[in-house]
Amino acid sequence: MVNVPKTRRTFCKDSVHVQGKRRYDMKQKGYGGQKKPVFHKKAKTTKKIVLRMECTECKFKKQLAIKRTKHFELGAEKKKKNQVINY
Repeated sequence: MVNVPKTRRTFCKDSVHVQGKRRYDMKQKGYGGQKKPVFHKKAKTTKKIVLRMECTECKFKKQLAIKRTKHFELGAEKKKKNQVINY
């Protein structure tokens, strides 16, 4: 089980229009369909948890992927040694 705090101090990136995104958009433009492979053979039973983080100053939103888990809690109380948390 993973317990993640509600707030986190992280770095806020400046640019939204990075070179890879601009290049992909130019490649996709026009006729000809999908230019890069899209994967369809799904085999995993768990998904990676993705946190959508928002900057408190400029309201910039970024996504941060953490490890795979079946049980996830956001901002729950921390469990201390030899203590059981009732749900």
